[in-house]
Amino acid sequence: MGPLIAAYAHRAHPSSPSVRRHVLAGIASQPTRRFVVVHPMCEIAPTLAAPLGLFASTSRPGGPRWFMGWVDEIEPYATVLRSWDPLLVPGLLQTEPYAREIFAREPRITPAEAEDRVQARLQRQQILDRDDAPSLLALIDVGVLRRPVGDSALMRDQLDFLLDVAQRPAVSIQLVDPACLPGLMGAFMIAELTNGPTTIHADSSAEGQVTADPAIVTAISNRYEAIRLWAYPEHVSLRMIKEVTQEWT
Repeated sequence: MGPLIAAYAHRAHPSSPSVRRHVLAGIASQPTRRFVVVHPMCEIAPTLAAPLGLFASTSRPGGPRWFMGWVDEIEPYATVLRSWDPLLVPGLLQTEPYAREIFAREPRITPAEAEDRVQARLQRQQILDRDDAPSLLALIDVGVLRRPVGDSALMRDQLDFLLDVAQRPAVSIQLVDPACLPGLMGAFMIAELTNGPTTIHADSSAEGQVTADPAIVTAISNRYEAIRLWAYPEHVSLRMIKEVTQEWT
């Protein structure tokens, strides 16, 4: 157990050794998970928690609790975000109708829940509007451009939006050849943080994983680079998006 973590545990509850032991035991017992067992009386500010990997496992409207932790406490502190998406447009680059169509198709979701997730996604995208927006390096399987989500007008607007957002200095979009086998393992993101370890999240159909474990971060980073070898140059990718946009008529 590192002295910095112990110091923050002591800072949170200097007069309660039992609470500090509970916090430290929870951290030590789950070294590769982002959510740790923290005593309900222990309050650590997000700006202190982010570098340590301490994130409250609470839920609120707008998505699963594991992912909302990523949205609240990882992405806002990132300087660089690298993403790979083999099936859908990345969440940070989705239009509102595209996101709404996706969430409305979730199994056993109510209209209110779907709308909560749409609004949470739009709020999440605001990090790209900041003056100090993180660099977003998005790799997208070329098949995503022709995968119908909603009607033709929705898809055309979505691809037009990709062309628009790609003009931002902090955003890079590259399409990946469908023959890229290393990308078949699923979507993921890599966040480089200002004051914390590089952290990843990897999607799954049940519960995604968010971790700063060095071995897992290295494995995901290596996979990102393997996928990037199959990516078309950015100017070629944008030309391809423009061409496919014309197909959605």
